[in-house]
Amino acid sequence: MARGLRRRNHRQLIVCPVGSPLANRAAAEDFELASLEFRAIVSLRRRLSSEHFDIVHAHDARAQNVAFLASAGLPVQRVASRQVVFPPRHPLIHRWKYSRTCHGIIANSERVRGVLIAAGIPAAQVEVIPPGIELPAGLPRAGLRDRARARWGFSNDDFVIGHAGAFTQEKGQDVALEAARLLAPKLPNARMLLVGDGPERRNQTEGIALLPGFLDDLTEFYAALDLFIMPSRSEGWGLTALQAMSNGLAVIATDVGGLPELVEQGKTGWLVPSDSPPALADAIEAAASDPKRRREYGRNARERAERFSIQRTVELTEQLYARLLAASQSAT
Repeated sequence: MARGLRRRNHRQLIVCPVGSPLANRAAAEDFELASLEFRAIVSLRRRLSSEHFDIVHAHDARAQNVAFLASAGLPVQRVASRQVVFPPRHPLIHRWKYSRTCHGIIANSERVRGVLIAAGIPAAQVEVIPPGIELPAGLPRAGLRDRARARWGFSNDDFVIGHAGAFTQEKGQDVALEAARLLAPKLPNARMLLVGDGPERRNQTEGIALLPGFLDDLTEFYAALDLFIMPSRSEGWGLTALQAMSNGLAVIATDVGGLPELVEQGKTGWLVPSDSPPALADAIEAAASDPKRRREYGRNARERAERFSIQRTVELTEQLYARLLAASQSAT
C-alpha cells in the first residue's frame, strides 16, 4: 500500500512499532517513520499540527486509538480499517468509536461490513476495499520448487500442505495439526509446513508438522507446497490464502468470515466447516488423490487472484481519501 501510494506521489508517514518487521522494511525503502507508542502521542500530535497531513489512516484498533488522540481537533480526515470479523464485545463503545472517532471506515470484506452495520455503524460510512497483493510475475519454476523443498527436507514424492499466519486461537493451527494426525495412516507421504509465530506456537509440537517460525519472505514457502490450507475459526479476509492462489495453489479454507468471498467452492478450492479436523482431513485427502483437479483449481485460483492486485486496492483507497477530503472542504 505504501509503495503504491508513493508511486502516486503521496507523501507518507508510517507510524508503527519500533523494530517491527514493518518498521525495518519501511526504513530499508526510505519511508518516513514514527513510533506507535502511547507515550509518543504528544510528539505525533505536534508533528501532525506543524506539518501538512490530510489523512490519518489507522490499520488496527490500537492504531485507531492513537490516531484519534493524536489528531482530535486537527483539520485531518481519519480513516479506520477493520480487518476482523468477530462481533464487538462492547457494542455501544464499538459503535461510538467507529461512528465518532473516524470519518471513513474500510472493511476488508462484505462479511466485516455486515458485522459493523449490525453493531450500529451507519452503512454509508463503511466501504469494502479488499486488501490486495503484489502478484508474482509467474508461477514458481521447477528449480525454485526443488530448492524450496530441499530447504525443509521434503522430497519430490512428499505431498506438502502449508499454512502461513499468526499462531493465535482463531487461526486454527491446532485444527490443522489434528487433521494431520488423522491423515497419517491414510497419507504416509503427507507433510505439513506451518509458518508463523505467536502465542499459540509454544503449545504445539513439531512431531506432526514443521513449524519454522516467522518468515519475512514467503517465496520459497509457496514454491514448496502442493496445497494451501486456511483452517481459521475467524477470518476477515485471508491475505495469505490470496497469496497462495496467486502462486497457482488450490486452497482448502473454512467457510467463515470473508474466506467464501475469496475461495470458490468447486472452482479454486474447497470450503469446509470450521473447528472440524475430520472435515479438513477429508478435504486434504480428496485434494491429494486428484492431482488433475488440484491443478485445475490452481489455474483458476491464479486467475481469481489477479482480480485482487494491490494496485486496485491503492486506487480504491485513494478514491476514498479524495471523497473524504472533498466532503470536508465543501462542509467548510
